Amino acid sequence: MKTVETVKQFNELINNGKTIALFTADWCPDCRVIEPELPGIEAEYPQFTFLSVDRDQFIEVCQQYDVFGIPSFLAFDNGEETGRFVSKDRKTKQEITEFIDALPK
Repeated sequence: MKTVETVKQFNELINNGKTIALFTADWCPDCRVIEPELPGIEAEYPQFTFLSVDRDQFIEVCQQYDVFGIPSFLAFDNGEETGRFVSKDRKTKQEITEFIDALPK
């Protein structure tokens, strides 16, 4: 999973193929719960580039994409948003993989 360092990098990455952005924060307990599952999920879906976006560092990106709860996932295909799993609720591995499976092929 690539950690986003700048808004420019975020925009470049989401505009280059299939991307899933995880919006997270260090202080978020629900984010820590799913963290151990993420490498396995990433390995199951090699067609996607996975990004980690720190909500506190990129609050303007969160506002732009209406991400107000974390952990949340946004999917992009060459810059076009293709799906969102956005809420303040804890997510399970099954819920995350169901979200990814439902994305356009």
